[in-house]
Amino acid sequence: MRYALRAALALLLVATLCTLASAQAKGSKDEAVAMVKKAVAYLKANGRDKALAEISNTQGMFVDRDLYVVVYDMQGNCLAHGANAKQVGKNLMELRDPDGKYFVKERVELGKTKASFWQDYKFSNPQTKLIEPKSMYMERVDDLLVGCGAYQ
Repeated sequence: MRYALRAALALLLVATLCTLASAQAKGSKDEAVAMVKKAVAYLKANGRDKALAEISNTQGMFVDRDLYVVVYDMQGNCLAHGANAKQVGKNLMELRDPDGKYFVKERVELGKTKASFWQDYKFSNPQTKLIEPKSMYMERVDDLLVGCGAYQ
């Protein structure tokens, strides 16, 4: 009986630690907002070329766990991507999530009327390699949309 109780407590402890580790592995919405604010400040202080290069650096200052910054222009061209360099330089207006949502097109439309906004869609998490719900926070800076999303 004591062995069974100890084993059950040990399993509970391991499950709790795994849950805490998993929660810490994911970035929060507040951290996504902070990352965008940091990227916008860097952009304004260092200029477009230097900022886009740093944002696209997968080992750089704008990547933290599953958080990474992206930059689009108002035509849907990806100018920087902290997790997928293959998207940089491409027009992604026709990109759809697994539910068929044209999320880049929606992002650009929102950016035309709002200085900042949240957007929900589904996207591949670079850490888990799974399609997961994601909330993207974006700010418009001149003709650019700077964003960072938190996987839910």
